[in-house]
Amino acid sequence: MRRLLVLVAALSLAACSQAPVTQEAKQAAAPQAGFPVTIENCGRKLTFDKPPAKVVTGYQPALETLLALGLGDRIGGRTNFSESPFLPGQKEQYDKIPEISDTIMLPQKEVMLAQGADFVLDNAMASFDSAGGYATVEELNAAGTPVYILGGWCSPEQVLEFTIDKTFADLRNLGAIFGVPDRVGKLINELQGKLADVNKRVAGRTPVKVLATDGGKGPVNAYGGAGLTHQMITLAGGVNVLADVKGDYTEVSAEKISAAQPDAVLVSDYATLRGEKMPTSPAKAAEAFAIAKNSPAAKEQRYLALPVAAQHPGYRNILAITDIARFLHPDAFTQ
Repeated sequence: MRRLLVLVAALSLAACSQAPVTQEAKQAAAPQAGFPVTIENCGRKLTFDKPPAKVVTGYQPALETLLALGLGDRIGGRTNFSESPFLPGQKEQYDKIPEISDTIMLPQKEVMLAQGADFVLDNAMASFDSAGGYATVEELNAAGTPVYILGGWCSPEQVLEFTIDKTFADLRNLGAIFGVPDRVGKLINELQGKLADVNKRVAGRTPVKVLATDGGKGPVNAYGGAGLTHQMITLAGGVNVLADVKGDYTEVSAEKISAAQPDAVLVSDYATLRGEKMPTSPAKAAEAFAIAKNSPAAKEQRYLALPVAAQHPGYRNILAITDIARFLHPDAFTQ
């Protein structure tokens, strides 16, 4: 609104002085090609008259996705990420962006509203819970800050319904919102090429029985047969030993883990959680091996530390599928 008032005032002065309207003023007044854009997310319709210019990102996969699209210059604030290594080339860009929260969560309501952002990108609804002191999606929208949740992780039910196709849908939506469809098309082609390569390499091979865990001596924090992690295991040439458990991140009895007899284990890897130090991946793997002590995985001590950021919606999902496939079927990647 302020920019519009300034422009109107400038045009009025020009008219009074009978000076010609500048080319810059004409360009500012003209609508940008491809806009307005309306996108649906979490049952809400978000309309953009122009690309966002000051974005706040929540948990790291949101930031990673925008950086992969070459949109780092649009990010005005980000949360902290200190749980695992960065994707190649992104740490330098991360360091240049102002940190507005010292954890993976968005800042409290007053700080968040004071950012004056015109877009927020996050991976779940946790940072918009008024009970936790956060600005709600409705409050941010009223302040001119629309919120987009990656992967459609808008409710527990929708987390279970996630498919990898939604990662590509998110990229297309972001391409439209930021007016960079060509960049998105190039990135999607690259990622689909990676998926096709994995599919070709693991095709015809016996699926590897996989347990995906976040540790615990009983009950065990593990990933059931719905949602993102289950999808990644399947696409990487594995079979989830907890496929019959209706859940994404859930608790499973030690008895069920013992009976599952996995060939390999994926361990959620993160050093900190909301500022608190967490158990190491080797420690969590040891817990799994102690429970499934007679399994092939335990006998071979076979596990992969999987960055938990890869287990949330974002660009990293596709990269992680390749890493998991290489772990499960190393001989398929010798050429």
